[in-house]
Amino acid sequence: MNIPDGPLREQLEFAQTDTLLRDDVRRLGALVGEVLAEQGSPALLDEVEAIRRAAIARREQGLPVDALAAEMARVPLADAEAVVRAFSTYFGAINLAERVHRIRRRRDYERISELPQPGGFEAVLRDLRDDGVSFEELEATLPRLWVEPVFTAHPTEAVRRVMLEKERDIVERLVEDIDRTRTPVERRADIERIRVALTAGWQTSDTPAHKPTVADEVEHVGYYLAHMLYRVVPVYYEAFADAVEAVYGRRISLPQVLRFGTWVGGDMDGNPNVNAGTVRAALDAQRAQAIERYRADLRGLSNLLTQSLGRVDVDPAVTARIDEYVALLPQAARKLRPRLADMPYRRLIDLIKARLALTAQGDERGYAGAGGLIADLELVDASLREHRGEHAGRFALQRVLWRARTFGFHLAALDLRQDSAVHDAALAALLGDEGWAARPAEDRNARLQALLREPPAAPDAPGDVLGSTLDVFRAVLALRRSHGVDAIGLYIISMSRSAADALAVLALARVAGCVESDAVPLDISPLFETVDDLQAAPEVMRSLFEDPAYRAHLAARGNEQTVMLGYSDSAKDGGLFASRWALQRTQVELTDLANRHGVRIMFFHGRGGSVSRGGGKTERAIIAAPRGSVNGSMRVTEQGEVIHRKYGIRALALRNLEQTTGAVLRATLRPRPRDPREDSWKDIARTLAETSRAHYRALVHEHPDFPDYFRAATPVDVIERLQIGSRPSRRREGGIDNLRAIPWVFSWSQNRSGLTGWYGIGHALCAGVQRYGQEAMTEMARDWPFFAAVLDDVEMLLAKSDLAIFERYSQLAGPLHDVFHPGIAEEFLRTCDAILLLKQRDAILADDYRLRLSIRLRNPYVDPLSLLQVELLQRWRAGGREDEDLLRALVSTVNGISAGIQNTG
Repeated sequence: MNIPDGPLREQLEFAQTDTLLRDDVRRLGALVGEVLAEQGSPALLDEVEAIRRAAIARREQGLPVDALAAEMARVPLADAEAVVRAFSTYFGAINLAERVHRIRRRRDYERISELPQPGGFEAVLRDLRDDGVSFEELEATLPRLWVEPVFTAHPTEAVRRVMLEKERDIVERLVEDIDRTRTPVERRADIERIRVALTAGWQTSDTPAHKPTVADEVEHVGYYLAHMLYRVVPVYYEAFADAVEAVYGRRISLPQVLRFGTWVGGDMDGNPNVNAGTVRAALDAQRAQAIERYRADLRGLSNLLTQSLGRVDVDPAVTARIDEYVALLPQAARKLRPRLADMPYRRLIDLIKARLALTAQGDERGYAGAGGLIADLELVDASLREHRGEHAGRFALQRVLWRARTFGFHLAALDLRQDSAVHDAALAALLGDEGWAARPAEDRNARLQALLREPPAAPDAPGDVLGSTLDVFRAVLALRRSHGVDAIGLYIISMSRSAADALAVLALARVAGCVESDAVPLDISPLFETVDDLQAAPEVMRSLFEDPAYRAHLAARGNEQTVMLGYSDSAKDGGLFASRWALQRTQVELTDLANRHGVRIMFFHGRGGSVSRGGGKTERAIIAAPRGSVNGSMRVTEQGEVIHRKYGIRALALRNLEQTTGAVLRATLRPRPRDPREDSWKDIARTLAETSRAHYRALVHEHPDFPDYFRAATPVDVIERLQIGSRPSRRREGGIDNLRAIPWVFSWSQNRSGLTGWYGIGHALCAGVQRYGQEAMTEMARDWPFFAAVLDDVEMLLAKSDLAIFERYSQLAGPLHDVFHPGIAEEFLRTCDAILLLKQRDAILADDYRLRLSIRLRNPYVDPLSLLQVELLQRWRAGGREDEDLLRALVSTVNGISAGIQNTG
């Protein structure tokens, strides 16, 4: 079958506004070339440049892939890893240049426009004010605003900590010269600093020598929390308050809006390395990081708040607290210098530092919780406010206060997650009933009610599953007391299929003694993952809301219920469109159900980095959500390369948090008005979902030979050997059904097909046009945010795909290539045509210059890596997958392609 090379065939052209981006790309590219020649050899640079020129020619001239494939086949194994790293270094530099350019574009916008940047706090608040939202309505809504990114240990692009620090150095140099205001001498120094970072990076292995432990993953996520977001949080609140004042003319005292969560150390689902010990260790590590950051901040405050008695008054509460701490901490008091006796703020700050040090050591004289630290800082803040301290250090103190309120002594709330099957196994052991899991849900529910009324004593020597499960609940109780009640987040139940799955958690917690004031102190969140589970979710939650024991639990938790929605497994189960529609309908039905039962429901969106796993623009997804489903809250997972892309640069982290919060405000205060056409659109969407799901499942789940094709036509066998995560790639043994969604999506993105995000959709859209007419479908694509968002996401995947390169991977499957490839290629082209038809456009991404440029910049670097990966896969498999040199080179290609195409897993 003659397959065109893909939707993007064009010259590389920069808009006038992107000339500085072009300059940065060229400057960094030249430096990378110099590093290759110096650290590798001039011959390596020549080889890389020849390949790059061939890749560009293929893209710009629409040449067949054969010539470039032949070029890559000639690369000797001895040179393969160096060539891969060279290309990875090139587009690593492009990634940094693009991120810095986003900062530049924001600055340019603020300079030349009298209007605030769209999506930011001020722009959103202006729109809300113009839409009739008063200051009083805004103020009343803010206390229930809840924005919480949750970082998970699902790496598909695991950048090592040492490499993150080198990237940060390059970014700082680029930002310093963002407007080209540096002197020649300064610019030369910047270039040398960048050269050092690139060279040291070249000499550092991209991947660790050993598979990371849970502790390594805690440290990795801690980098973003304690080093990036720690500095962003106070700026976020300042920008928010400034925007309210600019729009409404009134200064507001903001409640806490922003929180952070993590799964690292608490995600037990399918990971035998996570248990009660890692839960404790993760929170201990996070506590140590938080306290160390506060101590550093307090050192700065101690040097700043040097007000002297006689020059300024101080509240009596401050001097009283000093006296209290002198008595409590006599050793620290003796270290206070007598010559600073007239500086009460400084004396108190130094004593607070000493008490924090004792807190870190677990000394009983330390703070019992972050509330004590916050109260001390608020004493100083109140005194500064009353005694002319507004411009004498109060600003810096308030920044520390916002950090303490946000991060506490736990840094981020640790969620716990476990498979419902593990709870069933624990209960089977507790009850001595081997057939427990197979019993009807109604029978299990009745037995669980009895357990909740009279929980039995835990066995003296429980078995492995029961013992480890009860240990987790015991750890929860202890950690709430030692690290604060906010240290533990949700308890999430994977594969939730009945009310009994939630009641099982309550019962096991009571058996373990995890009880406070006769209630289990945990927010239990069922996770609905497959399409069938999502469709059954309303009935499951209705049963829980009508269950007296569970309603008593909810009442103790403030009648708030969080439900987690699984984007990854639902898309793997039924294809992207069926998944998105099931998620949409589930939110509508659960919102209505919760309202009828007097429960505030909050949705936790389990999104991944790729479109196939729910990735995409969070702001747009919030606006497209069903009316009433946002209701002030947005809790969403941030995974893999998404964490690095969103939070790796402080200015971009701030922008991302602003946009998310602004979208939550809009969706809460003024959701989009109801459109009378939506009823007919929903009928169409239901049909499209059924059609696309049937077509997708016929290939992925029902064709007996597809699992073999998948393993041959993708590098999944390499991905399973990557040393980038502590969790196994499968929940349990079996075929595609038991493979986790991350390696599933990752594999199809590596082979450049992106099949998981579009297969079945072209078939459904064409059937929709035939049944409902082009005009109805085009109208829906234009006017319904839900449908428009799905089409935009699919269009992005199509743009990143390359069928000609995918065909090379498919040929690795031998005879199965002819069985599967023609139908997959046909569906790809059908999907492209349908998207263009419904959007009334002539080319993919015709309306998104920015994304089109980004993809175009990377393709000449990614294409050679893909073709080299095909060649190396063929050699490695032919040798029985035993050649470690080939495997090492293959791992480099996986990492390189991942960084190049982004949104991979």
